[in-house]
Amino acid sequence: MTTATNDAGSARSAAPWHLWVVGVVALLWNGFGGYDYVMTRLQGDAYMRSAGMTDAQIAHFNAMPAWMGAVWAIGVWGGVIGAILLLVRSKWALHAFVASLAAFVVSLIYNYALSDGAAVMGQTVMIMQVVILASCLLFAWYAWAMGKRGVLR
Repeated sequence: MTTATNDAGSARSAAPWHLWVVGVVALLWNGFGGYDYVMTRLQGDAYMRSAGMTDAQIAHFNAMPAWMGAVWAIGVWGGVIGAILLLVRSKWALHAFVASLAAFVVSLIYNYALSDGAAVMGQTVMIMQVVILASCLLFAWYAWAMGKRGVLR
């Protein structure tokens, strides 16, 4: 690993090539989540139908309490902000990714323990949620690892 000197004269680790790969993948992945969020808010049921959701799934989504809307926003935008912060090598990327992960876990608890989301959403959505959880964990772990290595400042 190489080091560079910043304007303040202190040494910091140079960014490894994989930081840019993971950062761009994180931005694209979470950016799609942001697109989905915005389109759902702007076009509502029409967008959800175009995404393949059934009437029962749309009704379940529309019945979510307002606090779940806030949880969803934190999850989505925390991931987008985390990806941007990772690309600019900020230590705050970890905090944003952890906020996104925590919000996603809360949404899982709501959908599978506090509502009938498991029955309504079906197996395909459940598989997608496993993929989302894995990506949240991966991005948070990666930001933590890069922070420990001194890559993030």
